Amino acid sequence: MNEQKRSVAIHVPVLARVEGEGALDLRIDDGDITQLRLRIFEPPRFFEKFLEGRHYTEIPDMVARICGICPVAYQVTAAQALERLFGVELSPWARAMRRVFYCGEWIQSHSLHIHLLAAPDFFGCSNAIELARIAPDEVRRGLRIQGLGNELMDLFGARSVHPVGVRVGGFHGAPSRDRITEMREQLRAALPQAEALIRWAAAIPLPADDQAFVSVAMRRPDSYAIETGDIAVSDGLLIGADAFDVHFAEQHEPHSTALFSTYHGQPYLVGPLARLNLNRDRLPDDIQTLLAEVGFALPSRNLFHSLLARAVETLLALREALRLLDAYQVPESPWVPVTPRAGVATGCTEAPRGLLWHRYEMDADGRVVNARIVPPTSQNQGRIEEDLRLSLLNFGLDQPDDALRLHCEKVIRNYDPCISCATHFLRLNVERT
Repeated sequence: MNEQKRSVAIHVPVLARVEGEGALDLRIDDGDITQLRLRIFEPPRFFEKFLEGRHYTEIPDMVARICGICPVAYQVTAAQALERLFGVELSPWARAMRRVFYCGEWIQSHSLHIHLLAAPDFFGCSNAIELARIAPDEVRRGLRIQGLGNELMDLFGARSVHPVGVRVGGFHGAPSRDRITEMREQLRAALPQAEALIRWAAAIPLPADDQAFVSVAMRRPDSYAIETGDIAVSDGLLIGADAFDVHFAEQHEPHSTALFSTYHGQPYLVGPLARLNLNRDRLPDDIQTLLAEVGFALPSRNLFHSLLARAVETLLALREALRLLDAYQVPESPWVPVTPRAGVATGCTEAPRGLLWHRYEMDADGRVVNARIVPPTSQNQGRIEEDLRLSLLNFGLDQPDDALRLHCEKVIRNYDPCISCATHFLRLNVERT
């Protein structure tokens, strides 16, 4: 019996439970997807242009304003790119505490996304309040872990939202030993909760959605890459941040105010699942044992495993922060002197949502001549559209319209897109008669 063909037009004018504003247009004609567009229509914010002429001392605090959820990633990436250009050698204390600071952001961002944004989709809930009615203990646990991440950010940043603690050369100040002792106790108490989070996340029924995709993430020879490392690709490429432009490109799509990124012409994945796929051998042995116990095999080809990947990285970040703070000593100075020089500064770190790349052209006085920032969400845009197309085919185009709409939103939210971070570029073509 022949299937009945139909034409369906689905428009999601505003995507809920994502940071920023975006929309989706989907059209199905005679059983084929003829249009699929993830539209980012927030106005361009021109942060790169704002940075031109600014002194290097202003850059970390300015770029932190790009995102209220992951300001640490922007601050640390900018500071480390400039330190590399200026020949600054951070103290061992500053290097270690940068990693702790970054762990705080991973903890708060991952926990927020798991419990408030993504998990409701897999329990048939429309929001976190509904999820809290059926899983109150789990949601409370998630909020406690998120709060601990915020406290870590506040500890080194003087506040958790748009922190101001980072400077080129280190930090503006150092926490007291009493505050560190209290934080260590909280981190140690949270470890069993984070392990329970992994077990809970692994038990959530996820759609079976096998896909082939390119993973891109940072990699270090000695530990799990967070704030430092080279750029690795699942095809074996390993490059420094200064070679990013050689292999990765951005192009404008008419339906989006954000640029789309490609790796040698194809979309690619950045984020927690890409990191685990490329760095599973960098996980501590007991975490690898736990993943084997819950049946999480890596590398994974199911993008919905991103939720579980965030839970894994939450435990990893808690452990890393505790390990580094256990050896904490108040430094003689939390920063080292800096002498600016002219040249091009490049750097990258792993924001919660994936690889974040910065490039600054500086003059001899330490002022910005040109700036370029490539955030993770814009790198994932092409992959999201490709994922939507393949996932919908796996899901079944003959499903009811409401089911198709909900599935599309579930796919997009799974990436935890930070849409307003991705709206930094706009190519404007004007035709006049």
